[in-house]
Amino acid sequence: MTIECSMLVPHVPSMCHADQVPEFQQDMASAMNEIGKRLKEIKPDVIVLVSCHWPSTFFHYVDCTPVHKGILTAIEAPDLIKDVPYHYPGDEDLAKELVKAGEEAGLQVQGVNDPYYVWDYGSVVPLRYLVPDEDIPVINLSVTLAASIEETYRWGQVIGKVLRESDKKVVFISSGALSHNLVRGRHNKPTVTEHAMDKQFIEFIMNKDFQSAYDMLPKYARFARVESGGRHLAMLLSIIDENADPTYLADGQSSGSWNALITFGLRKLSDMATLEESEYAK
Repeated sequence: MTIECSMLVPHVPSMCHADQVPEFQQDMASAMNEIGKRLKEIKPDVIVLVSCHWPSTFFHYVDCTPVHKGILTAIEAPDLIKDVPYHYPGDEDLAKELVKAGEEAGLQVQGVNDPYYVWDYGSVVPLRYLVPDEDIPVINLSVTLAASIEETYRWGQVIGKVLRESDKKVVFISSGALSHNLVRGRHNKPTVTEHAMDKQFIEFIMNKDFQSAYDMLPKYARFARVESGGRHLAMLLSIIDENADPTYLADGQSSGSWNALITFGLRKLSDMATLEESEYAK
């Protein structure tokens, strides 16, 4: 089967609780709720999610745990994310296939099967909107700091091959921001220079010029301090189908970072319109 859809999603801490989302992030929260309704219709067999807040040092980790259950208090922001329960099924068999394929490709990949491992908020926050009923199996992937953008892209290609050869209906989620030079004050936007690079990257994406988006990623990541060094974007770019139509649904700032919600291959929602005059185009 093909990958049903892929997406770039935000995970800003202030979105964890729906009743506490700031006004300038409400569009992202609403759009993610609508995608959650669409995923419920699609009924994917599994979600594969790479989170910028699972930073591993040397190995590419794949969470093979059959059941993900825990209570999250975010180390980075315990005032915003405290005692948040989650309980999702995993997919041990498919996760092990990913590990095996990575090893056979010569990459430093390891599986993790530990019921006491606590999820990061880059996983928990978006899934609270996208899979609120906690009824879709999830496989988590780390971003690996010792791996270059090129290596991460190759790992993404391996993942994509396994997922396409699977008989399961798969959704791939890249959880992370674009420019990410953080400052105090959630209302702050990126600098003009940083945001100009955001706009160029998004323009390539929306024009389906995925190769140019990938080519600009190293310098973009360095100058705009893209979250996780752009590794989550490299993985996304290696997995999305070149024919998948991008849909730009929402965007917003968070403490100097820029966050965008973009889907690839997800059929347009009847009650939801693409942002015609989104912030990136201004």
